[in-house]
Order: sequence, then C-alpha cells, then structure tokens
Amino acid sequence: MPISTSGRGRRIVPASAALAIGLALLLGGCGEEPAVIIAEPGEIPPAKQRVGDPQVGRQALLNRAVVTCGLPYSAYVATTGAPAPEYDLPGREGRNAELPYQLTVFTADSGVELVTSNCLGCHAAPLNGELVIGLGNEFLDFTRDPVMAVEGAGAFVEGDAEAAEWQKWADRLAAIAPWAMTDTVGANPAQAITLALMAHRDPKTLAWSDMPLMDLPPAEVLPVSVPPWWNLGKKHAVFYNGQGRGDHVGTMILASTTCTDSVAEAREIDRWFTDVAAYLATLTPPAYPWPIDQALAADGEQVFNRECKECHGRYGRYGRDTRRETRYPNQLVALDEVGTDPAMAELAVDGAEDYIRWFERSFYGRRGDAVPGLGYVAPPLEGVWATAPYLHNGSVPSIAALLDSSARPTYWRHDGAEPDYDQAALGWRHRALTEGREQFASLEAQKWVYDTTRRGYGNQGHDFGDELTDAERTALLEYLKTL
Repeated sequence: MPISTSGRGRRIVPASAALAIGLALLLGGCGEEPAVIIAEPGEIPPAKQRVGDPQVGRQALLNRAVVTCGLPYSAYVATTGAPAPEYDLPGREGRNAELPYQLTVFTADSGVELVTSNCLGCHAAPLNGELVIGLGNEFLDFTRDPVMAVEGAGAFVEGDAEAAEWQKWADRLAAIAPWAMTDTVGANPAQAITLALMAHRDPKTLAWSDMPLMDLPPAEVLPVSVPPWWNLGKKHAVFYNGQGRGDHVGTMILASTTCTDSVAEAREIDRWFTDVAAYLATLTPPAYPWPIDQALAADGEQVFNRECKECHGRYGRYGRDTRRETRYPNQLVALDEVGTDPAMAELAVDGAEDYIRWFERSFYGRRGDAVPGLGYVAPPLEGVWATAPYLHNGSVPSIAALLDSSARPTYWRHDGAEPDYDQAALGWRHRALTEGREQFASLEAQKWVYDTTRRGYGNQGHDFGDELTDAERTALLEYLKTL
C-alpha cells in the first residue's frame, strides 16, 4: 500500500509496514520537522526491547524515583503524621519501607530528602486484601486540586534548601494542575498531564520553561482506565491507540518530565528503568480466587476461539498446563469496526502534531516512535477478570455488561467506596442510576457518578457479544476466569 498524506505534515502508513514507516521518516526531509506518522489499522509490528535484569528491576521499581522532586521529608512527617504502610511490600528498603507503597524517598543534589510519588500509585492496587503490582488502580481520586495540598504542606518547610526544593515541586504541579484533575473518581488524567509537561520543556535539552513553549493541550481531560502491567511483555505498543512503539522504556518514563531538567538526568533514569521494564515483562496476573465450573469453562473456550481470538489471541486449551502459551496478534482495530468512544484516539491524531514531534525530537523518543492510529488495540486478556471497569475509558463496569450492550448503564456509580467484586458479572458491584450527577447536591457525591453521555466517557461499541446467546455468554464468562 503506498504512503499517503493527510493533513499538515501527516503521513498514513500500514501499521505492519516497518519499512514504510522508515521511508516516511526519511521523506520528512533533512533539516525539516519530522513527519507525523499515523498508522492504519492492522497488526502492530514487533520491536526488540533492550535486555535488563528483572531482579534488579524489581528493587529499582520499589526504591528508586522516576519523579525526582517532591515534598521535603520533614514537612511530609509534619503534614501527614507519617502513617505506617497499609500493605506489606517485600523489597522496600530503608525509609521506603516506612512509607505507603505509592511514595518513594529521593535525595536531591541539594542533600534534601524528599518524598515523591512513584509508578505504583497508578499501577498497583489492592485485590482481596493483598496489594497486586501491575493492577491498575481504578479507585484513584483525581478530583481534588493538588495545588491546595502542596501550598498547605509548604507551611512546614524549614530552611533555604528545603524551601527551594518545595518551590520547584510546587511550581511544576501548579503548571499542570488543570490537566491533573478529573471530576469522576477512577478517571485517570495521566495522558493529559504528560502533554502539559511536554509543552513546558525544550525537547532537545529538557530544560523547563515557566511559560509554555507550544500550545497547551485541550482543557477537557479525557478519562483513561489504567491497563495492567502484566500484559506489557506481549504488547508491541504501550498505549490503547497503538502509540508508543519501538523501545518502550522512553515512553514508560515520560512521567520524569515533571522534574527531570536535563538529558543527563533522563539518561540515568532510562538506564535503570531498562531493568524495571525487564521485570514488568515477567509479571503474571493473579489467579481467579473463587471456584470455576470447569465443564462450563471448556464450553466457553469454544465460544472464545470462535468469536474472540482473531483480535484478542488464543490462550491454549483450558485445563492444560500449557494454556499460558498464548498467541497474541497485536491488532489495532479501526474506530468504525470496534465502535467504542473515539475521543481519545482522535485527540492523539487531530491537532497533536506538535506533541508527536516533541517526542520524536526528544531524548525519550530516540529509540521509539509515537505512531498513533485512529483505532484501539484489542488487549491481551490474561487476568482480564481482575481489571474492571472495561474499555479504554473505564465506562463499562463488568465483563457481563461488555458482552451485552443492553446491560450497560448510562449512569452508574460504584456500590460503596470500597471495591466489592461481583463474581457473577466479573466486575465491581455498581449501582445503575436513572439520572446523571445533577441529582446530587454535593460535589462529593457527584464525583462518584460515571456519566456515559459525556464526550470521551461513552460506553458504546464492542458490541460483538450481542450476537451470542445467554448460554454462550455465561460459558464465555466462566472461561475468562481461567485466563
């Protein structure tokens, strides 16, 4: 298929044609802005990942900081009272062993000991009383203004060195605060935060600019459901829309743009995060902890292999020790085929050229490529039972509703602030509402309402299960428990 051009400096290429992508980059011209590559639906080609040490990577994940600015430790203690960790996490060392799992200690060049956020804040979550590394936390609350908390903590900072470190942290959070907030619990703003950070950094030097260097992203923050880490080793692209190809480490450490002010700092994080990526590739999903009807699951496997494997892959015969030997096709499915809410995929293509070029010119993109597509990747399904809610925006509360579009509520909320798993529907227990958030007077109540009528929050599409009988859906649900 020939390379075609659509839009300003944009080239559309077959997703599986690595050679065509290379040619399109060359066609960008020497000394000109790099071409923006938009992939067509289809198979995403593989790319060799750097070799790392998984054991070293686990220790680094638990004890090192990608985000290297934060609150001075003394102010953290004064502000919070230094609560004890709620979950046991073997491998945490020194001061980290005394902190909640989502926080890490980092010593700045100034010598000030800082407490900063880490990857586990979004990529670890409790399940049945245990913390699961790699499970996306779908109960995170980003509805509060982070600037208010930062300003309040500043009252406990002492000395010039601590004040300087606190001020750096406060300034960065203030710059991205509008893109760090959602109005719905569980909606994750990570992608919007990353774009806002890019706008404040020189792509070549990574120097921070208080004034944006390019247009800031749209003020409308679209919701993202955090995908599980244990599928990273199978995926040829990091993000839902097929973006983040080639070497994955540069894409995975983009959160470092919060505080990393030089290429040398980014290079050091990239070095040890290569081991982290190797560790993440070894993660396996938690096993379904409740009884499984094996005969029914065997029937469900036949339904799956007939209806689902083309996009989601094959997972071996149920009941055999080799069932984990999967074949995953890495398919980017076109928007008009999958039918799910298009806003996220469209945002990464329409008007996003400056951000794509920023990535391609920066240290983070030197081994990888952005290459978004107008579609969504059908994900691997191992451990899918544990990853509710579903679709890229978390709009469908259970797999049962995913397989029967008529059962999807227009408005819904979690049934309580604590996760309560529904073994029949495979998802979190929820309450369907007849009206949206306007029925509640308080913002505290409104933030728990998921409204699928809003842009980016839609629960339409992926209606393939509607063709199944009730018996076939029941059997398929039982089979999915085995993955």
